[in-house]
Amino acid sequence: MNKTALKKFATEARVELLEKVELQARKLGITAESIQKANVESSDAVFIGGKQLSDTERRQRNKLIARINEIGFARVMEETAYTWFNRFIALRYMEVNDYLPTKVRVLSSNSGSAEPDMMKEALSLDLDLDKEKVYDLKMNNETDELFKYLIKMHCNDLNRYMPFMFETIEDYTEILFPEGLLGTDSFVRKMTDMEVIPESNWEKVEIIGWLYQYYISEEKDEVFANLKKNIKITKDTLPAATQLFTPNWIVRYMVENSLGRIWLDSYPESQLKSEWKYYLDEAGQEEEVIKQLDEIRYKNVNPEEITFLDPCCGSGHILVYAFDVFYDMYLEKGYMENEIPQLILEKNLFGLDVDDRAVQLSSFAVMMKAREKSRRIFRQAIQPNICAVQESNWLTDEMIKNISGNNNEIKDALQTIQNTFLDAKEYGSLLSVGLVEYGFIEQRFIDYKGEQADLVEMVDKQIVEEKLPLLLKQSLLLSRNYDVVCTNPPYMGRSGMNAKLTQYLDKYYKESKADLFAAFIERSYKLATEYGYISMITMESWMFLSSYEKLREK
Repeated sequence: MNKTALKKFATEARVELLEKVELQARKLGITAESIQKANVESSDAVFIGGKQLSDTERRQRNKLIARINEIGFARVMEETAYTWFNRFIALRYMEVNDYLPTKVRVLSSNSGSAEPDMMKEALSLDLDLDKEKVYDLKMNNETDELFKYLIKMHCNDLNRYMPFMFETIEDYTEILFPEGLLGTDSFVRKMTDMEVIPESNWEKVEIIGWLYQYYISEEKDEVFANLKKNIKITKDTLPAATQLFTPNWIVRYMVENSLGRIWLDSYPESQLKSEWKYYLDEAGQEEEVIKQLDEIRYKNVNPEEITFLDPCCGSGHILVYAFDVFYDMYLEKGYMENEIPQLILEKNLFGLDVDDRAVQLSSFAVMMKAREKSRRIFRQAIQPNICAVQESNWLTDEMIKNISGNNNEIKDALQTIQNTFLDAKEYGSLLSVGLVEYGFIEQRFIDYKGEQADLVEMVDKQIVEEKLPLLLKQSLLLSRNYDVVCTNPPYMGRSGMNAKLTQYLDKYYKESKADLFAAFIERSYKLATEYGYISMITMESWMFLSSYEKLREK
């Protein structure tokens, strides 16, 4: 895998996509400086710059404006650019590995033609298409418009299987679709050029993580340049500052000596040991120590019972290898091959991260690993247990009152969630969540969704229905304990932290507050079960600096 070529491709793709989505926003009357008011000529005719918007486009534009008002123009453009980058990377990976439900290439051609196969076979694609529209676009040689339409419809179809990566056509990113992607020098052409990225590279799911690290590399450089100007790292810049793709041998070393050790504790004669290149046998011990260890070892463990968490999962490299190890464990216990991927996704693998875009890729990567093992996986509507930590800043007291429906227990639980996840992007999975009766809330939430609301409440209701399930899911993940906590945590000393983060560490991580990696050592002890395993990459400083003395004692 040519890392230099991948980096060049990814950094150039980011620049191109940002330019293209900003151009689309400008066509909609939206720039960093101003937002043009739409002209409404009748109840069903809305115009921008002389162009009439369809009902779908109008709704998308309104969502886009709302998002800009929430987080700012620059961040929305960045968010949209990386969303489309993620989607195109996903489509390329799926077409090369023949995982697309349509079984037709969308960005390239099996025959080597410059025109993607989906363009030639547009009228016979197994998608919910407007065939008349497709026919007209083909007859009128509107190639770019046909490409855009077919890509959108593929994304809409893939939403059924992977909503975390492919949102529905109503999503505002659709209206900012980057145009001109069939041009000779476009990033799509480079991505499918086998001299730039050979197809053999796309057969390995690790390419997803490498491309993401390189995509954000210029952001990372900018963050560290700003640090020299005493501009602190914020929750918006933290992912770029701390995201680091973990090399394969290190991942194998960590997973084999934690998850693998649990298996060999239970089944010392397992043949899997011979496949684990980086597994280390235990050192010799005195009889008394051996006896104590034997009392706490895992015994006759069922693979369905082992839980594995990466609390800083990034693009999912650790989870992907853990999937392979779990798969082999299930096979050794005699499980049917087709049932194993679903069991792993639902029972074994868990992930958290502050970075929304990395979590998209992490979820995609484990789904592709599952698809590699089972063709049926897309039919089973499985959502990986991987979360991008979300904030509760939107959750108002009035919303809590309406959701709880006068049930004080639910009200108290929601207020706990509200308080816990305020500014949660600052702290990520360092946050501790107490035990909450989630079944109670989920049942009430079902009832709440079915209740009528007036026009004023309807806006709040839509927000709650979209965002509350995410808070509940991450609460559940953060409140439980895991047999293995395995991660490459962020590294950041106090000099780079902003005031909120330093205050939080001063309050909750007194023994490890000098660096984020140390705080994650302490957090991992709380996330792991009593006799579970913690496997981490750490700086060596905590082993000897006086500032970590209390952490060493703990």
